Amino acid sequence: MPDSQNRILRVAAARADFLESGLPGAAGVPDLLAASWVRSRVAGVSSQNPDADCADVDTGSRLSRCAAPVIEQLANDCTDLPLAIALTDKHARVLNRVDMSAAVGRLLDRVGFSPGFNYAEGSMGTNGVGTVLEAGQPVSIVGPEHFTESLQPFACTGAPIIDPLTGRVEGILDLSTVAPSWNPLMHTLVKSAAKDIGRNMLLDRGQSQQALFETYLRVDSRAGRQAVFAFAESIFIANSAAQGLFSPAEQLAIREHATFLLCGRDRVADVMTLASGRAVQIRGTRLLSGGDTAGVVVLATEVGSSGRAMEKRAARAEFADEILPSAAVANSGTGRLIDDLRRPHEPIAGGSSPAWLRACEELKQAMSAQTPTIVVGETGSGKFTLVAELFHAEHGGGRSICIDADQLSSDGLIDLDAILDGAVTRTLCIVRNIDCADTDGVERLDNLLLAIERSRSPVSVAATLSGASLDSDLPFHTVIGHFEVSVNVPPLRCRTEDLPHIVTRILADVAPHRRVRLSPGAQRVIARYTWPRNVAQLREALVHAVRIRPVGEIQEEDLPTYCHTAPRKQLSVLEAAERDAIIEALNAVGGNRVAAAARVGMSRSSLYRKLKVYGIQV
Repeated sequence: MPDSQNRILRVAAARADFLESGLPGAAGVPDLLAASWVRSRVAGVSSQNPDADCADVDTGSRLSRCAAPVIEQLANDCTDLPLAIALTDKHARVLNRVDMSAAVGRLLDRVGFSPGFNYAEGSMGTNGVGTVLEAGQPVSIVGPEHFTESLQPFACTGAPIIDPLTGRVEGILDLSTVAPSWNPLMHTLVKSAAKDIGRNMLLDRGQSQQALFETYLRVDSRAGRQAVFAFAESIFIANSAAQGLFSPAEQLAIREHATFLLCGRDRVADVMTLASGRAVQIRGTRLLSGGDTAGVVVLATEVGSSGRAMEKRAARAEFADEILPSAAVANSGTGRLIDDLRRPHEPIAGGSSPAWLRACEELKQAMSAQTPTIVVGETGSGKFTLVAELFHAEHGGGRSICIDADQLSSDGLIDLDAILDGAVTRTLCIVRNIDCADTDGVERLDNLLLAIERSRSPVSVAATLSGASLDSDLPFHTVIGHFEVSVNVPPLRCRTEDLPHIVTRILADVAPHRRVRLSPGAQRVIARYTWPRNVAQLREALVHAVRIRPVGEIQEEDLPTYCHTAPRKQLSVLEAAERDAIIEALNAVGGNRVAAAARVGMSRSSLYRKLKVYGIQV
């Protein structure tokens, strides 16, 4: 655990010093935490028993609707964990709380962490909801890091829910537990789930806009020479008749009047009078998504001499409401993180092949000396897992922080304070897939690496890199100069003697408590195949085999078709690509050679020759 007992005691002592002497007493705690304590004190929050106000909240909002499937999936996956999942709005008011543990729920009830209560910093001090809003980034607040004593039994990890279209924070997703049960993986889990909710908000908005556009086209096709408008938060569509009948100023006036009508529920059709004195009847269709109005399609007709009669009919008319189904879904990838909370880690550093042992030893030496290290290897060869495993084996109380280089542009600024929170804790910052960073991401990495070099915190850096990228002109080359040592991790095809151990470990993981083993024939197939995607691909092949034969002895025919290739020579890049394309085509057509030949664009005779050359068995 990153937060050892000694660190908890140091934070508790720093908090006591802060309450007595102010900011100087908070020396040694992260800047983000110290700043939150200062804001809490300035806001007048009681350090003993703060008083959270309670008000009605909108539980049917778009945020709640888009978060519901994600929270439901989290709840299903976390049934045996001592957690509570909470959703708040952008003002830190709790909208919903789902308890995985009745005991944790009762404890949270005592501190008012329930729907309607306000958990902003100005009300409750430093906590895993209000501090997230203030910091604008995921935050974990554990035990004595809370400003108030009443919250110190808890550990809360929260992440902002960001609308991808507007970039605004719409709410907070929080995981709360008792402090001794906190796990650093909760930080990754809640961040992933918050992104799922943000993705759902984008899907929800996209569905609404698509429905609005389709409704507009349908109405316009039947409108003849009538003016048709489509209005939404960021959409203004007018057909040619509307543009010919009304000036831009009049179109704006119609939009504003229609927008005003959207606010009401009782009378949504009307006759309006323009500045020119022209009377216009407005009627149309309103699109509802959940409890919100997603947009409206309007027919606008100028009222003639019979205006009074038409006005009476318009007053009786109503918009036809069209209800849109929910488009939100939960991402299964987030759920897999929960399994990792339960599963004991199975080490991968126990190989015996010389190249693997040399890589492990070089990594140990580099990390022991805190030397910035590049770890080079093929995709799926275990670079990241090996680095993290060796670090934590050497530093049991240390912490590791992972940065995915390909997400730097979309995730915004790097949480530098969290990384440099190493004044008393040994820290490893792992930059994953550094070759996937774009120009903006490389610039952020450069600033991060410079900041780490200048700091006095015990923070070391390692980065993983695909060897195939070394000869490219990708942007990552500009930050290679920050590293002093490179370690090469061997691919799986160069670790034949480790295969039995790796296969046994993977089978125990994908089929726990089952009697599953490889037949001698299946072992020979696995040993003969080259595994271009290494351990990740071997895992996929074994998962495929276990689905076919869930218990007993896995036979060679249970393995995927591509495993049955045994080329007699080392393939070039083009030959390997051709082989993989043929295997993919055969899999797609169920092994039909005629159809596969047509799919890859070669004659049957050519395909048969390639099958023999590449050793592909069908």
